[in-house]
Amino acid sequence: MKKDLFAIHSRRSFLRDCAGGIGTVALANLLAQEGRTAELPLAAKKPHFAPKAKNVIFLFMEGAPSQMDLFDPKPELQKWHGKPLPTELTKDLKLAFIKPTAKVLGSPFEFQKYGQCGMELSTLLPGLGSIADDVCLVRSMYSEAFNHHPGQLFLFTGSMIGGRPTMGAWLNYGLGSESQNLPGFVVLASGVGTSAGSDNWSSGFLPSTYAGTVFRSKGDPIVYLANPKGISRDSQRLRLDALKELNEEHLEKTGDAEIASRIHSYELAYRMQMSAPELLDFSKESTETLKSYGIDQDATKTYGTNCLLARRLVERGVRYVMLMHASWDHHSALSNGLKTKTRETDQPAAALIKDLKQRGLLDETLVVWGGEFGRTPMSEIRRPDDPNSIGRDHHPNGYSIWMAGGGIKGGQVIGRTDDLALNIVEDKIHVHDLQATMLHLLGIDHLKLTYRHLGRDFRLTDLGGEVVKKLLA
Repeated sequence: MKKDLFAIHSRRSFLRDCAGGIGTVALANLLAQEGRTAELPLAAKKPHFAPKAKNVIFLFMEGAPSQMDLFDPKPELQKWHGKPLPTELTKDLKLAFIKPTAKVLGSPFEFQKYGQCGMELSTLLPGLGSIADDVCLVRSMYSEAFNHHPGQLFLFTGSMIGGRPTMGAWLNYGLGSESQNLPGFVVLASGVGTSAGSDNWSSGFLPSTYAGTVFRSKGDPIVYLANPKGISRDSQRLRLDALKELNEEHLEKTGDAEIASRIHSYELAYRMQMSAPELLDFSKESTETLKSYGIDQDATKTYGTNCLLARRLVERGVRYVMLMHASWDHHSALSNGLKTKTRETDQPAAALIKDLKQRGLLDETLVVWGGEFGRTPMSEIRRPDDPNSIGRDHHPNGYSIWMAGGGIKGGQVIGRTDDLALNIVEDKIHVHDLQATMLHLLGIDHLKLTYRHLGRDFRLTDLGGEVVKKLLA
């Protein structure tokens, strides 16, 4: 009886060990095919073709900034101010909260021309105006999502369905990172919350190594990054070595790629303990630099700090930096809300472009500014007794973003919406087109950047997307 049990146990051990070995060989082969190893999953990889950009800084304005109040002047709206538009113009609109009969709201803000290119921008954006000749303003973006969570998912994952990798995760999967001591995808947040939250920086079905890492702008960049009192760096290294040995043994038995991600995360965290505090040390930055970002002012300090951190991150080889600035969802109090948001962000964003350019980094860093969609030309009135409460509803049919650096042709405006800002009449650019163009600038063919999951090859641009040649320098 004991002999039989021993034989059964031995057979099971043999099959288990063989399966683990075969699984490990298979995993190693797959990792090798994708240019990865279990030890260095974020090792830099060759692009499909020569890139224009090496890094991305995405200045995401969560909540959907109002395009006709900031980027797309529409004098015709003043003629319709306080009146409903004809039914034939509004019957097909996708509206989240208001009805098509809502009254038109003319912009309360003035526009003026900036730069040698004569770009028309709201006077709320003097900082952007000062870099107009470096910026490509797109007035013809459109999305298929008209609510925030699906809109943000669509922008960053190419799908309105959750669980897919975001843009930063795709880039780190496709290109790896040039930083050995920092994550390849870093998130810097400001403002109060976001609709999609961590879904905006998730790795989805990709290994978790590729997910975004959220940094704080003060104190330790990541909570618990510093060792507890009494734990020396040497003793921590011994613990990590023991843990790594156990994880590698488990990896050999199971072939689970997530274990390789875990090993990488622990090792990266160890290296970050030395590099991350230095990242937040601004003592070597000049007074002029700190002032240009607005770090000396209460209104701009938080966002200015994040913009400066973004520059320091790409300097250190981080592939993708996302700055999430929340609370642009102006269903009410549009006028005061836009004044607040632009006061917080306009100066720091312009300083970022100037700083990158002055340091020779703008040519290799793609900067994108935008939200998940735009706002309606009609008003939304949630508190009829308060004239200052007027806002705008969601509008995906034609909105504005701007781009700079990294192979983008600056000093130009692309696309045009109709006189009432309802629909695009020239150079429609879909969210998938934006994604395809961004990947192209980084040397990636968006049709070839795929990952097999649930029996099919997924990609960031899903089933669409074309490179927008007019955007390119």
